[in-house]
Amino acid sequence: MTADADAPLEVKWEGKFVRTLKRGRWEYVSRTRGVTAVVILAETEGKVVLIDQYRVPVGNRCLELPAGLVGDEDPNATVEGTAVKELEEETGYTADQIEVLGEFQSSPGMLTESFTLVRATGLRKVGEGGGTDHEDINVHLVAREDIAAFVAARRAEGMAVDVKLLNFMQF
Repeated sequence: MTADADAPLEVKWEGKFVRTLKRGRWEYVSRTRGVTAVVILAETEGKVVLIDQYRVPVGNRCLELPAGLVGDEDPNATVEGTAVKELEEETGYTADQIEVLGEFQSSPGMLTESFTLVRATGLRKVGEGGGTDHEDINVHLVAREDIAAFVAARRAEGMAVDVKLLNFMQF
């Protein structure tokens, strides 16, 4: 452990959703109100469900796995319940079962944020998807063996790519 680990924690700025913190020499960001994230690995008919949406921080559309915030609207929300809700909102699919695969750090040198990765099974189409009124989400069903080429094509078009898609890449 470094000396920074024992330094006092300072809140430098806090908004509704995020805050910036300083501990020793380290400056970093965390979510407020105990909100966490869930990322959903969903497959149907042998294809992985991917989405793309505009992300203000990167100034571009971003190719991603479906995901959402746990506890941003309901402080009693569960990972599993949020996964089903977000999957339906974003993709139009629901799942019969949600299996927790583990907790992972997003960018541990800059963010406290972690996400719970879940696998959604027993998918069936229940709606259009596309997100809520303030979202503009496109849904893509891509065979696992085609994901590397699909990602390369989207990147060539200038689309940003979420690092979590590296799990499907073969180098």
